Amino acid sequence: MKGVMRFGKKGKLSPRYIRPYRIAKRIGKVVYELELPQELTAVHPVFHVSMLKKCMGDPSLIIPTENIGVKDSLSYEEIPVQILDRQVRKLRTKEVASVKVLWRNQFVREATWEAEEDMKKRYSHLFESE
Repeated sequence: MKGVMRFGKKGKLSPRYIRPYRIAKRIGKVVYELELPQELTAVHPVFHVSMLKKCMGDPSLIIPTENIGVKDSLSYEEIPVQILDRQVRKLRTKEVASVKVLWRNQFVREATWEAEEDMKKRYSHLFESE
């Protein structure tokens, strides 16, 4: 049996799953040990079921570890690729602009709303065509 591992949740972004890994053994009712490859030796191989997803052969769910640039801290950087939409919410004393961001290795349905001001500071190149 194989399962894919949830990896690197950042803020309010959707969880990501990387590669299917064979389940080596069941540790308890909700805990499993996976057979991890050499490049993930720093990762403890025992996971709660909430971190796993049964792999039924849908390759679109799988992100190879080399494509996400796993760092020594076992985290990775999300890379925005496109601004899909913009909205302005009116609060009591001010207006807050948000942009809908499509991230690398994500589907459009997984795009997230981010503060426009923060995105312009960090990723100004996405706004050059405006």
